[in-house]
Amino acid sequence: MGAAKRWVPVIVGPTAVGKTAVAAALARVWPVTVISADSRQVYRGLDIGTAKPEAALRAKVPHVGIDLVDPGERYSAGHFARDAARWLAELPAERQPVVVGGTGFYVRALADGLFREPPLDPQRRDALRSWLRDLERVGGWAARLDPGYTAGGRQRAARAVEIALLSGRPLSWWQAHAKAEGVIEPWYVRLTVPRAVLHQRIEARLQRMLAAGWIDEVRAALARGIAAGAPGLDAVGYREIVRHLAGDLPSERLAGEIAAATRRYAKRQETWFRHQLVGYRVLTLDATDAPAALARTIVARWRESNGER
Repeated sequence: MGAAKRWVPVIVGPTAVGKTAVAAALARVWPVTVISADSRQVYRGLDIGTAKPEAALRAKVPHVGIDLVDPGERYSAGHFARDAARWLAELPAERQPVVVGGTGFYVRALADGLFREPPLDPQRRDALRSWLRDLERVGGWAARLDPGYTAGGRQRAARAVEIALLSGRPLSWWQAHAKAEGVIEPWYVRLTVPRAVLHQRIEARLQRMLAAGWIDEVRAALARGIAAGAPGLDAVGYREIVRHLAGDLPSERLAGEIAAATRRYAKRQETWFRHQLVGYRVLTLDATDAPAALARTIVARWRESNGER
């Protein structure tokens, strides 16, 4: 039997629901260290479109899980779980870890564990990745090779193809038969708002990002030699801006397409959390309330729950 896992609050919810604002409010009443569970905030130099916490907040409140790799590198949920285990072990006793993020596979890697990846030949893997970069319908290949593949971004689809072709078994088989343990016992705080409110927040945040120079951020990344199909640029908004800079998406349609893609992504996140959190302790909060009020509720309920353990 392994050692008891640390009980950790995990704030989840769809993009733009207000997770960062609640974490900031929580830090004003609790000595927290934020563990970012966001698969896009790991990329250095991509700050605006990934909605990273502002530098002023990060100067006051310790954050980990941000700016880990260059946009041309891959960073998986498995890497995240291993890194997070180290961050938790190194955390001073007086600081309370709080996981904040909307990437479901990162959260699941922490709570449930993923799987021990089989050894893959590095040369064959590099050759396969080169081929996949130029392949248009990676998701279609993933679905053919792995009956358990449902949906996801290009990076997830490419990973499913890699595992299936290089190991001889689909990713879903490895996940079922070679599972590793999670590194925390999660206490979930799920933030929700009415759909119309979420769409308003998505639109308002999008306009702020564009005004802050999101297009220039992508232009600069491409100028540094980051490939248009690199993992860091394979995300909602970044894909559309790359198309815009390539002349494939006119200016007048750019914001609308990003907003539509973000709404679809938020809907997938909400569905994922609604189904994946069944069986866990979940505190569901209406994020139309002020972040300070939500933070007070979280701390009060956490203390109540700790007293019951």
